[in-house]
Amino acid sequence: MKTQSILRASFTLTMLLIAVLLVRTLWVNYMYSPWTRDGRVRAEVVQVSTDVSGLVSEVRVRDNQLVRRGDILFILDPARFHYAVAQADADLQRAQAQMAQARAQMAASSSDLSMKRAQAARRATLAGDVISDENRADSASIAKESASTYSADVAAYDAAEATYKAAVVAQQTAELNLTRSEVRAPADGYITNLNLYPGDFATAGVARMALIDSHSFWVYAYFEETKLPAVHVGDRAVVRLLSGGKDIRGHVDSLASGIADRDNPTSGDLLADVNPIFTWVRLAQRVPVRVHLDDVPVGVKLAMGMTCTVTLRP
Repeated sequence: MKTQSILRASFTLTMLLIAVLLVRTLWVNYMYSPWTRDGRVRAEVVQVSTDVSGLVSEVRVRDNQLVRRGDILFILDPARFHYAVAQADADLQRAQAQMAQARAQMAASSSDLSMKRAQAARRATLAGDVISDENRADSASIAKESASTYSADVAAYDAAEATYKAAVVAQQTAELNLTRSEVRAPADGYITNLNLYPGDFATAGVARMALIDSHSFWVYAYFEETKLPAVHVGDRAVVRLLSGGKDIRGHVDSLASGIADRDNPTSGDLLADVNPIFTWVRLAQRVPVRVHLDDVPVGVKLAMGMTCTVTLRP
């Protein structure tokens, strides 16, 4: 009987020790192993806007539609832009005519200046019994006047040329605005939360449509700070979506270098506003870890904001 009691006690102690070791192993694995259930699928969201203002005449996409880079999303009323191009073309033709006229005037002034200078030089060498000093002085004065006229014509031509260049730029800008009245997709992706309709007014620089880049999905895994020592750039990652389906393979791309400190905001006078209340229970902070998705299985639907579990493997 004594032997049986010893055996039973030994067995009980052994099972208790195993249970303690198992609980401790599970606790250490839960607290320090690199995994988290707090993961979010993220993507690049392109805020589509126009660089010209106008009335929306046509919307060529539907909500949640997949579009390709260069597809037309919506069109602004082109009438005003066509009128602007016609006005710019007319201004360009007028500037060309003015520049041609100034060029001809400059050429005539140059020819007259050459003739007047030649006359003045010839008369300056004649003897006093052939030409009077007064005529010689008059010839020199006329040559100087011709030089002044030529300089003025050169300045007028330069101004006409500058006007022509400005008209060229204005004409190119008008054509660019006409082209930009057709708003195209900047990348492959999905139109989401569409809230634009014909008749709306689009203001330059104001986003009117959201496009989620279909090639830019990644995962932000929020790891507790106690687990960060086991997280390294390049570690393999297994992403399991809350919706189920096949696992997604990836790797750690980067770790965030800071998060906001809610207990130490900046006050109005730029001094630290330290919270005097100390809570005894201190929860581990969560730091974002960016996970690049290497292989998304066929048939797995990713949507920005989905929840997932991320497990890392060295």
